[in-house]
Amino acid sequence: MATPSVGSVCSALGLGTWQSPPGEVKNAVLQALQNGYRHVDCAYMYQNENEVGEAFQEAFSTGVCKREDVFITTKLWCTFHSRVEKALDESLAKLGLSYVDLYLMHWPVPMNPNGNHPLIPKLADGSRDLDQSWSHTQTWTQLEALVPTGKAKSIGVCNYSVRNLEELLPSVKIRPAVNQIENHPYLPQQEIVDLCAEHRIHVTAYSPFGSSGSPIFKDGVVTDMAKKYNVTPGCILLSWQISRGISVIPKSVTPSRIKENTASTTLSQDDVAAISNIHKQQVSQAFDFWVSYS
Repeated sequence: MATPSVGSVCSALGLGTWQSPPGEVKNAVLQALQNGYRHVDCAYMYQNENEVGEAFQEAFSTGVCKREDVFITTKLWCTFHSRVEKALDESLAKLGLSYVDLYLMHWPVPMNPNGNHPLIPKLADGSRDLDQSWSHTQTWTQLEALVPTGKAKSIGVCNYSVRNLEELLPSVKIRPAVNQIENHPYLPQQEIVDLCAEHRIHVTAYSPFGSSGSPIFKDGVVTDMAKKYNVTPGCILLSWQISRGISVIPKSVTPSRIKENTASTTLSQDDVAAISNIHKQQVSQAFDFWVSYS
């Protein structure tokens, strides 16, 4: 069984809210909604759901858009793997919503819910305090139980590798609707993208421009294509994802960049293939959970 096809419901372009600081994220979400975005990606771990929720309420109350027209995602954090509905209830309260369109397991990494920190519990040696008694497959069972409640219209996973997905799929009653992964030309992760396609799991790409300071904007293939289509390198990178049927959630709090990211163009199949081959000349590393959430 699968939740409704997310790929046919959510907008191909969404706004990411990771690392969007307090005092700026509300305006960023409002700017996005005013510029036609109808897909917003949130997470408990980002610690800004309250302010994102304020933006939603202002947009809905002033007629910028209706709740039913916006596809809203949030995510289950690792210390809540054995308390899934409680975590969702907390996120809904912060966001000021009665439901989300998509609820994702942020990482397949259960952490100690009673550790020395509510988000990143650590052991005495400084290593992460993992919950060895719990499995991400057990977490998925609790996610499945959310669907009949109406609090989450669909459910999915995030940062799942081939191994993680192969562990999960044999036991599911509801197939994940989405796998959200880091994805850009320097890190296409084609093996997991192909496995998701095989199982009709939609892929959403975060960090579509690479990591902070990535040289991808100056890559010769990207810059030459930007000149060819008379658009920005960012437009080429986003259009590459959309051309492959992948939704994409660039993050920004800069109004001009938020608007700029709405531009997209239709790339030829040869140009899509050329961008897909960039990684063969590059060495890139996937988002490091343990370093980035320190």
